[in-house]
Amino acid sequence: MRAMVPLPLRFALRELRGGLSGFVVFLACIALGVAAIAAVGSVSRAMTDGLARQGQAILGGDMAFTLVQRQASPEERAFLAGKGTVSEIASLRGMARKTDGSDQTLVEIKAIDAAYPLYGRLVVVEGGTQPAAERPLDAVADEELFTRLGLKVGDTINVGSAQLRLSGMIADEPDKLATGLGFGPRLMLSEAGLAKTELIQPGSLVQWSYRLKLPPSDDAAVARITEEANKTFPQAGWQIRTRDDASPGLKRNIGQFAQYLTLVGLAALIVGGVGVANAVGSFLDVKRPVIATLRSLGAPGRMVVATYLIQIMLIAGLGVAIGLVIGALVPIVALQFLADVLPVGAETGFYPGALAIAAIYGLMTALTFALMPLGQARDIAPTALFRDGAAAARARLRPAFVAAAIASAGILAALAVLLAYDRRIALMFVVAIAAAFLLLRLVGLAVTALARRAPRSSSTEWRFAVGNIHRPGALTHSVVLSLGLGLTVLVTIALIDGSLQRQLTRSLPERAPGFFFLDVQNSELDAFTSFLKQERPDATIESVPMLRGRIIDVAGTPAANVKPAPDIAWVMQGDRGITFSAAPPKNARVVAGNWWATDYAGPPLVSIELGVARGLGLKLGDTITVNVLGRDITATVANLREVEWESLAINFVMVFSPSTFAGAPFSALATLAYPGGDPAADAQLMRDVGKAFPAVTAIRVRDALDRISSILGQLMLAIRVASSIAVAASVLVLAGALAAGHRRRLHDAVILKTLGATRRQLLTAFGLEYGLLGIATALFGVVAGTLAAWGVVAGVMKQSFVFLPSAALGAAVGAVLLTIALGLVGTWRLLGQKAAPVLRNL
Repeated sequence: MRAMVPLPLRFALRELRGGLSGFVVFLACIALGVAAIAAVGSVSRAMTDGLARQGQAILGGDMAFTLVQRQASPEERAFLAGKGTVSEIASLRGMARKTDGSDQTLVEIKAIDAAYPLYGRLVVVEGGTQPAAERPLDAVADEELFTRLGLKVGDTINVGSAQLRLSGMIADEPDKLATGLGFGPRLMLSEAGLAKTELIQPGSLVQWSYRLKLPPSDDAAVARITEEANKTFPQAGWQIRTRDDASPGLKRNIGQFAQYLTLVGLAALIVGGVGVANAVGSFLDVKRPVIATLRSLGAPGRMVVATYLIQIMLIAGLGVAIGLVIGALVPIVALQFLADVLPVGAETGFYPGALAIAAIYGLMTALTFALMPLGQARDIAPTALFRDGAAAARARLRPAFVAAAIASAGILAALAVLLAYDRRIALMFVVAIAAAFLLLRLVGLAVTALARRAPRSSSTEWRFAVGNIHRPGALTHSVVLSLGLGLTVLVTIALIDGSLQRQLTRSLPERAPGFFFLDVQNSELDAFTSFLKQERPDATIESVPMLRGRIIDVAGTPAANVKPAPDIAWVMQGDRGITFSAAPPKNARVVAGNWWATDYAGPPLVSIELGVARGLGLKLGDTITVNVLGRDITATVANLREVEWESLAINFVMVFSPSTFAGAPFSALATLAYPGGDPAADAQLMRDVGKAFPAVTAIRVRDALDRISSILGQLMLAIRVASSIAVAASVLVLAGALAAGHRRRLHDAVILKTLGATRRQLLTAFGLEYGLLGIATALFGVVAGTLAAWGVVAGVMKQSFVFLPSAALGAAVGAVLLTIALGLVGTWRLLGQKAAPVLRNL
């Protein structure tokens, strides 16, 4: 039986009997990275499986046909009714006001019919029941509405022209994702109740959705109905969704967010790879006598490499197994705690695919970073038995091992890109990591060269510290690489977080409008503007007409076949706000083409935002077709604009020539900008607007920004947790790198103590060395992290980047102190060693 086991495997298993001494950092780094990737993959898979399982309930039907600003025609309604059971839903925003006028809040209104819900069950507590036509003035609402306005079940509120009684509290709304998660709590009433509010006026921003419950059918039947609907009503302009893609936006967001967290976990794994290389190098240094003995007994170099490669990969397999167990358990626990805040029920379970990807990443990382140290051990000669192990020179690395390491790294990079949700982002990550390794290598060489050329100091401690940086076998490269990668990740996350938070909570409100007013009827616009001027004489008031439309054709290509750039794909998803104007918007600049004459009355023309035009491949003279109010409008691109979106002033992706929508009903969007911003005065203005114009929806910019900031804070918390794994891996690697040099430091300390050096002098010298390395690495980390954060915020997120010195310098100072602390902790232990045993073995 033993003869059937290859000799390298037998040697590897025999050596493992000695335990895993020296591989603690190795195991921890692999386990941390694998656990992070496995956990993220399992959680995202749980949520996407939940979406698939609950597709009918989330969508509210087997199919959903959505129209903007108009109801389905009798012919369209008859077509849908001929396919199955139909339920009509109206969704819009409005203001809910206390009857005494003391307070109000923005609400997401949902008007339902008797057929609602087609799937799932609306759960109403506190004694309430589902709103019905026979009780038009009864409504139910989310608990958040009761909390915001200090109400209880049975109280009344004013919505538009109606006074509604809150008959119950919504505990579970099965199709909440289908109508979107807005900025306010849900208020649900019957369609008869919506008519009582008189909120539906010509041009009102209302969305009508027709859910269709089909007889038992397969996906092919759903596809046939979709094709028939588009063929029968080519100009309907409806958006069709099916049960298989109930919430495409949420599914897309889950995929994108999972990718970001996976890349952060992969960064932790790659940082840990440095620890793998350090641990393998130290282990093979200790095994030099064993390797030399094997070589002297005739073992070929390839057998030595095979023996220790098997041993290292077995240990890596153990680390991967630990990481997979943690990664499989974390989602089960996390989803239990997050059940109340997740927008969809997640499928807790075991996900072999996600775990397999994490395992592959872990094993490939271990292999990639172990090949170079193994290559150096390949040619250890038998004469190494007669040399001091601490001073023995490293063997020259063979080109074959360099090529193998590069190939392995290439496979790892290819997996990261091919398995990513957004390959462009993944490719940027791979390039950034490769650049970081290269730059950190150059930083290590530069620090070594500077130390070698530094003027000789009169201070013994200083000379010793500088000499330790550039001498053979110095810790410089290991410390710079391990600390530099972790610090770069930390600075990047800190600056992204700080930049976005600062932009939302500080810089924008100073120059942004104080209020946005929606659904201002064109017939009331003059009266509304006069009212605002009277209430705020020092304010700037602007208004533009507003409609909603959906892009259905780009330069002759149907929307379904258009492949937009990833960062502007949102333009093709759903309906967009559009306007028309005789003059260019104030916060935009025409950069290509010319604006139309103020009295232009010819064929439709359109002005497109520059970034969107590039993402769609549009150029001057091309056409774009938009469905508005059930009518297809084809316009020629007359000019391109650069827009200052960060100003929050009124602007649109598409601005049409005035004659395009002649005679079409529309409402106005108005903004109010004024100095100050007293919350009490703002609340009073909202109350006054509500009394004078009950159908107008007022959105206070500060409240909207606070809501966005809260959502952003939750996302950044998840990213911080994931990034903390990368930082933890960096700390482990740094500690491992410093520990790897303790054997050589022990000899130095003993000899210097024998020659009369005091413990204070040695601690000072080692502290100076670690401090110099920490400062050099911190400078790189701050610069690289700042550039990476700028690339993500400005390049990927298309937001304004703000450099925050306190966040970057705080991370840098922390890194320097950590390096000194970890180094001196190990040094203190060395200084307590007896001199005789060490000197005896020199």
